[in-house]
Amino acid sequence: MTYYVYLLASRRHGTLYLGVTNDLPRRVEQHKSNVVPGFSAAYDVTRLVWHETYERIDEAITREESLKKWRRDWKIRLIEDMNPDWSDLYASLNM
Repeated sequence: MTYYVYLLASRRHGTLYLGVTNDLPRRVEQHKSNVVPGFSAAYDVTRLVWHETYERIDEAITREESLKKWRRDWKIRLIEDMNPDWSDLYASLNM
């Protein structure tokens, strides 16, 4: 199975949300449709701007926990290294 650590944003340099999932397209769709009430729905955080893939859930969770401790500017740099325009990567998921 494949696991994903991902970052969503409300807009460029906007509010960020960090998560982990085993089905990235499904999870992003949940965020986009506000199916699950919570942080991302309250702050309209729906744009997939960064993600990484892992083969083991413990690795993905460890990475997520590590990133949660990062400063905001480090997360922004991480996003911009992969996605300098902060494009919504959801449409490009070929899974």
